[in-house]
Amino acid sequence: MIYSTQFVSSPQRLVYLENVDSDSEDEDEDLPIETQIANEVNALKKPKQEPRFVNCQTNTTCVVFISCRPPVDPIQLVVKLVKDVQATGVVRSRCIHRLVPVSAQCGANLPEIQGLCRKVLDPFFSQHPGRKFSYKIELRVRNHSVISRPEFIQYIAQCVPEGHSVELTNPELFILVEVFKSVCGMSIVQDYYDLQKFNMSEIANSKNGGDIKTERRAFGA
Repeated sequence: MIYSTQFVSSPQRLVYLENVDSDSEDEDEDLPIETQIANEVNALKKPKQEPRFVNCQTNTTCVVFISCRPPVDPIQLVVKLVKDVQATGVVRSRCIHRLVPVSAQCGANLPEIQGLCRKVLDPFFSQHPGRKFSYKIELRVRNHSVISRPEFIQYIAQCVPEGHSVELTNPELFILVEVFKSVCGMSIVQDYYDLQKFNMSEIANSKNGGDIKTERRAFGA
């Protein structure tokens, strides 16, 4: 999942550009009517292709949740966008301030969060057998009062495999946890502080000495 923690007026700016044959309709007009009808019937029989990015309603102020389908990896995409701003000093949209990748999500209750931790944490640590990481749980809670912050942090920390240590100042890993209303999302990232917590406005400020440059076009265009 791609999850923006600030207002995004046009989330479609995050999508990869698809190849579109703009001349296909004009070409059909030159074909015999029987062929045009046959083409339309064949088009109706084709299964509808699901969009790669979907804007999901959150009913939460200044929060936009964008679901993405494989092969898009939300962490790789967000890091690529942020590093592009870091390299160029140009923000691709005037309205996106912070991006937070979400690898998986669940209901904001402890039993489901336990399953979410297994789904997100276990695959990562299994890729690094024998290595011990320092980590920090970065928790952000909005419009949720059922479970307290200390409960969230303590419960998630208990799900981290033994041998890894908590480090609040300069950790190697950041377990990002976003809770809004009844939804909890999670991911594991690195270089979170070095990349200004994925705040593109702050990165552009640092690059340009306080002057934010914007370029209103889709990333990759």
